[in-house]
Amino acid sequence: MKGIVHTTPLDYSKTFSSISSNNEVYLKLENLQKTGSFKVRGSYNKLISLSKEDLQKGVIAASAGNHAQGVAYSSQMLGIPCTIVMPKGAPLSKVLATRQYGAEVQLQGKVFDDALAYALELKERMGATFVHAFDDDAVIAGQGTVGLEILEQLPDVEAILCPVGGGGLIAGLALAVKEKNPGIRVYGVQTLACPSMKQSLLEKKPVMVESTPTMADGIAVRKPGEHTFELVQKYVDDIFCVDEMEIARTMLMVLERNKLLVEGSGASSLAALLYGKVNIHEKKVVAVLSGGNVDMNFISRIIERGMVESGRYASFTMILKDKPGELQRVLSSITELDANVQSVILHHAGEHIYPGYAQLELSLETKNHDHIEVLNKALKNKGYDVKNNS
Repeated sequence: MKGIVHTTPLDYSKTFSSISSNNEVYLKLENLQKTGSFKVRGSYNKLISLSKEDLQKGVIAASAGNHAQGVAYSSQMLGIPCTIVMPKGAPLSKVLATRQYGAEVQLQGKVFDDALAYALELKERMGATFVHAFDDDAVIAGQGTVGLEILEQLPDVEAILCPVGGGGLIAGLALAVKEKNPGIRVYGVQTLACPSMKQSLLEKKPVMVESTPTMADGIAVRKPGEHTFELVQKYVDDIFCVDEMEIARTMLMVLERNKLLVEGSGASSLAALLYGKVNIHEKKVVAVLSGGNVDMNFISRIIERGMVESGRYASFTMILKDKPGELQRVLSSITELDANVQSVILHHAGEHIYPGYAQLELSLETKNHDHIEVLNKALKNKGYDVKNNS
């Protein structure tokens, strides 16, 4: 796959090592892979396994994101027809990216299952080869090259954490790693919003689970594959789950500390380590950051949420007398306490605003939670009825 797929970096992180029980933490940067995720490995491996006759007929896939781009890019590299079926609600950025890789994109249905059903129907009509997102031996083998690269880059690795959705990545990785060194521990990480592989292992068969909305949409697969389940059951040591806030905080930390953009699915593996889900101490650990395709609008929300949680952003509401100089008095008090005013909104009418008064909404850049408390007390000591909105 040389020249088509990157050998992605394996970076040691001093920051995350210090946070994580004195482990040596390395990040496998699949967010820097072609198309922004590991998916291109499996899709390209599947395509090069096809006969010339099958390639000429083209390929078809159903996906709302990374798999779509991986199949489209691989098809472009091989110069073959490619059709991707995506649900109508798929992010516009991912639809455009898939088209830019040369695929014909058809939008069908409200959810992924609708798109999948249509893609399978279209496959029969077109005679094209269907490229499954995870439950295919060639796809699984392609994803396994992540594990082989880790072994080359860090031969004495002791544990690997890997995001899990349908199971293609961890199945291939665990197979490749364990066959070479059974002593290496391989752990999977899912979101609590959709723990399908974990539940399947408990019930000893692939099962469908209910799911709730999650920022880790790339691993929100409600039922794992048959092939992937068997391999995970045989080679993976355990599966752990992380929640939405743990994922969001990890995304922000990676962005801020390592200057890397990682999607929710990709951040889940590191989140499990940082929040103590996995009992690993003083080991050489690799967290696979499986992708970096994040919607631009979503990035701003993650940053804002992270700033609120760390006490670096605060929002206050208070009632002022509606007279000259009163607003300036409040702003001067805030400036004296080293907070930076980001926005000021003044309302003169409202249900709880009486004649002669105004409601002030302030957004502030602050230092930490203690700083916010100092601001709160100072304003209250000056007679203002302050409500903290953040």
